Parts: sequence; C-alpha cells; structure tokens
Amino acid sequence: MIIRTTAYPRAALIGNPSDGYFGKTIAFTFSNFSARVTLYESPELEIVPTRRDGSTFSSIAELDKDVRLFGYYGGIRLLKAAIKCFYSYCREREIGLHDRNFTVRYDSDIPNLVGLAGSSAIITATMRALLAFYGVTIPKPQFANLIRAVENRELGITAGLQDRVAQVYQGLVYMDFDRTLMDKQGFGLYEPVNPKVLPPLYIAYRTDLSEGSEVVHNGLRDRFARGEPDVLNAMTYWADLSVQARKVLEQGDWATLGALMNANFDKRREICAIGEGNLRLVETARAAGASAKFTGSGGAIIGTYPDESVFARLAQTFAAQSVCVFKPCLV
Repeated sequence: MIIRTTAYPRAALIGNPSDGYFGKTIAFTFSNFSARVTLYESPELEIVPTRRDGSTFSSIAELDKDVRLFGYYGGIRLLKAAIKCFYSYCREREIGLHDRNFTVRYDSDIPNLVGLAGSSAIITATMRALLAFYGVTIPKPQFANLIRAVENRELGITAGLQDRVAQVYQGLVYMDFDRTLMDKQGFGLYEPVNPKVLPPLYIAYRTDLSEGSEVVHNGLRDRFARGEPDVLNAMTYWADLSVQARKVLEQGDWATLGALMNANFDKRREICAIGEGNLRLVETARAAGASAKFTGSGGAIIGTYPDESVFARLAQTFAAQSVCVFKPCLV
C-alpha cells in the first residue's frame, strides 16, 4: 500500500499576526504550490532525503544559497519531529499502534521562508500520511494543535495556530483565538467561509527576502509578554480588522476589504521594523493600484486589485524587480 498525501500553502488575508496573541484572523489555502508526502511499508523505518537535504553543491556560493533558503538541517528535521510528536500523542492517549515500519519521503515546491507556511505544510502532509498508515483519527482542532506542537515544542519555532488551522480545514477560514476560549478548550473557534465571497486576489513574493517567522514573532512575543501598550493595542486592532473584513466580504464590499488589508500592514509598520525589500513590495503594489499586506511574516504580499489592467500593471512592474506574482487558486 502506497499512501500519498498533500498539504497546501496558506495566505493570511487579514488579522495576522494576532493569531499567536489571542486575536482573530482570516486565511485560506491555495493550490498553486503544494507539499507532498509518500509513505509505504518497509522492513525498517526510513526517512528519505530530498534536494533540500543534500550535502553536495556545485560551489561555495550554492552552499550559501542553500543554507539561507533551507537552513542547516533541511526538511528531514520536520519529518522526524512530526513522527516523534505523533507517536507521543498516541502513547499519551493510549492509542494502540501496529508495529509495522515504513519509508517516508517528501517533496515541496512551496517557496521557502516567505510567509506561505511551507514548513507547516510539510508537517501537515506527513501527519496525514501517518494517520492513514496507522488508522488513527484526530479531530481537526486537536490536529492543528498537534502540528503546531511539532514546530513550537520540538523545533523551537515560535508560531501561532493560524497556519495549521488553515491547512487542516483548507479553503477560507475565519479564526477566533479568544483567550477565554483557548484556556477553556485548548483551541479557538474555527469557521469555514464560502470562498466565493473573495474578490480577485494576487500574491507576490521574492525568495531573496526570506526569513523565518520566528525572527518576527520572538521579538513581538517578548514585547507582548511585557505588556507594551502599543503591541497590546495592535493585537486588538488586527483582531477587529478581521471582524470588519468578514462583514464586508459578506456584503461584497471589496474596496473596503482592500482598505482594511492596507490598514493591517500599516499598523504592522508602526510597531515592527520592516526591511527595505519588503517595504518596496508593498509600495510597488499600491502604486500600481492594488492593496497590499504581508501573507505572513514577510517575503510575500497579498492584496486585492480592481480590474485586469491593474493586475497586468502589477505583473509588468514586479517582473522588472524579479518578483513572482500570481493569482491564487483556492483549495
């Protein structure tokens, strides 16, 4: 039996980064890229490395580029941590697992470290394969928690729940991470939204702007824990933007949605340092007539555009800057 599973990248439409701070967000998954896992029974448990796990390079410059994109440990660590967390989850809950071994490999074309949740997509696809192999079922809210535990607990990567919830539920999802609710049941309120309410959207990214989400979140988390008023107010502001965005989506008021997305980024710029390259992405998109905000922690932006002439202008302008731009295909 060969098991093949897939997980998709995530784009935060509005509200990020409040998901890690008891806020509210709206996000969706799209199928322009994907992370894929293949798992099959074998005599020993084996994790097969892929290109991003290689140790042979054409030059020292190529090694430097590989480390900047994939880190020192590639994707093998994601699979190892996912398998370990899955086993611990089952053991703690006395879920019996058969004793057959497996070989697992992964592949992903999701742009790395540009705020599209590529790492959590690999983990999600791996977890789905393990669930199928062992015949285990985990409710969606707990499944999202388990995926986040792989990154937070095992790998020390600071991240909120938004990415994992979106990738588990798929499609367009409204998420409320209210503190009382989280403390009471361990997860938030997650409501799928009809994707037909979305306006035309674009995503643009540059891989040379990549950096891990922990670079942003570690500083924010410390400031949040210290109770900095600007940070606390920003979290409330971003959460409120999500509530407003859901209403205007239902009303079909796409112009107001674009303004709310702009406001999301503008508030982020007030309390976080934004690199010149990332700022240029946003400013270029807005100058072309589109709205723009980060899809995640930087490296990629998302926005609305009023008509195809604006998208054509976006594509032409970004091409001159070696920026990839595309229309996301919702899952």
